[in-house]
Amino acid sequence: MYEKIFTLSAHSDALVFYGINNRNIQLIKNLYPSLKIVARGEVIKISGDDNTTKQLIKELLLMEQTALANNSLTEDNIIEIIKKGVKPDEIKTEGLILYGVNGKSIQARSKNQQKLVDEYETNDLLFAVGPAGSGKTYTAIALAVRSLKNREKRKIILSRPAVEAGEKLGFLPGDMKDKIDPYLQPLYDALQDMISPAKLKEYMENGIIQIAPLAFMRGRTLSDAVVILDEAQNTTPPQIKMFLTRMGINAKMIVTGDITQIDLPPSQHSGLVDALAKLKDIKGIACIEFDKGDIVRHKLVQQIVSAYEKK
Repeated sequence: MYEKIFTLSAHSDALVFYGINNRNIQLIKNLYPSLKIVARGEVIKISGDDNTTKQLIKELLLMEQTALANNSLTEDNIIEIIKKGVKPDEIKTEGLILYGVNGKSIQARSKNQQKLVDEYETNDLLFAVGPAGSGKTYTAIALAVRSLKNREKRKIILSRPAVEAGEKLGFLPGDMKDKIDPYLQPLYDALQDMISPAKLKEYMENGIIQIAPLAFMRGRTLSDAVVILDEAQNTTPPQIKMFLTRMGINAKMIVTGDITQIDLPPSQHSGLVDALAKLKDIKGIACIEFDKGDIVRHKLVQQIVSAYEKK
């Protein structure tokens, strides 16, 4: 009798791997009736014939890779892996970044979104600038989640300046977290499209994904991470300088913003505009300028942006 332990990686979602009511594990047991298979938590214990046990371990690894890539593991995936002993063909989708919750395809949907994806491969600091609804932040977060799932980076850090746009923080109900969370909600929304609720909660509780106001970045060195600063048009030059100088070893930064929606007092200069002017010629820094042709929200949003450009 040979016994082997298979442990799911830290980035795997046990709920996705096991299936609803452990139906994936039950299917594996049915396909391997000669083995004793016990799954508890993130550990699967396999007992039986030496060669058969080793074969299943290899197949479990392929199943885990499929689940990580697609954020789902179907019965067809399992049968194909076990019956053929090979990894199922990956779906070739042009512009694909990753698969989100329930296998949703997250992909670049415009030329400048694809440009951001391409520039991410060769630059460590990227500026994505353009109008509301052009997918700057969503694409940036998708790239960060992909880097985390591929184990290229250990953390994702998302930040926004907490600048009031017509409503004062002090008049909002609750403690400081309650006051700040509305400013960070768009970042939560994007993450919930890409990571299952249980896994997202685990990542946030363990500090693997961190969402915080810009002021909380001071004094930190951000290494082995994808760091995203959203709504950067509402930073001041000292604030964005502070943020950019947090970059540590093996880090990538993506700065997004819309210079037509600056909510700073008229006396203050936008840090995003200042940074774009000062850093444009530095190698390793890329700037992707989105336009109204990239807008992927409701069809009226393009017309709204065009109307305001004419004023």
